[in-house]
Amino acid sequence: MEIRKIKVEDANNYLEMLLNLDNETKFMMFEPGERPTDINIAKNRIEKSINGDNLVLVATDEENIVGFLSVQRGGPKRIKHTGYIVVGIREKYRGKGIGSKLFSELDRWAIKNKITRLELSVICSNSIAKHLYEKNGFEVEGVKKNAMIIDGKYVDEFSMAKIYNS
Repeated sequence: MEIRKIKVEDANNYLEMLLNLDNETKFMMFEPGERPTDINIAKNRIEKSINGDNLVLVATDEENIVGFLSVQRGGPKRIKHTGYIVVGIREKYRGKGIGSKLFSELDRWAIKNKITRLELSVICSNSIAKHLYEKNGFEVEGVKKNAMIIDGKYVDEFSMAKIYNS
């Protein structure tokens, strides 16, 4: 298992992993069949992370991408110190320490890039993910009521953040 920054040549593998995640879990943003499948969108996102302030890490098992962690850094000066995180790990690879390894790399990147606040949201019923985030220094800051609709029902999300001492 390797954790590394994404490369442009990962685009097809990355998109395939995201599409598989959409089918394996109800905890991601997109429902099955809803995510754009245009490879150029994936390539553009990868290029922006390589050439800009954002980060996309991937977890690979041999040549397959099995998980990811992305950070979108705040653009304006007033929020340049922040980053919003999205994480996903393929079902059969969960519980193997991949999430902790992704967050360890994230910490190194955040410190190096003077990020002092990381944010994420997690569906309240996703106790496994919430535990991973808490284990890696995130705290619940509040609840977003009716944040998503899953299977026709409103669900709440925790807003979580990790603050690095500057």
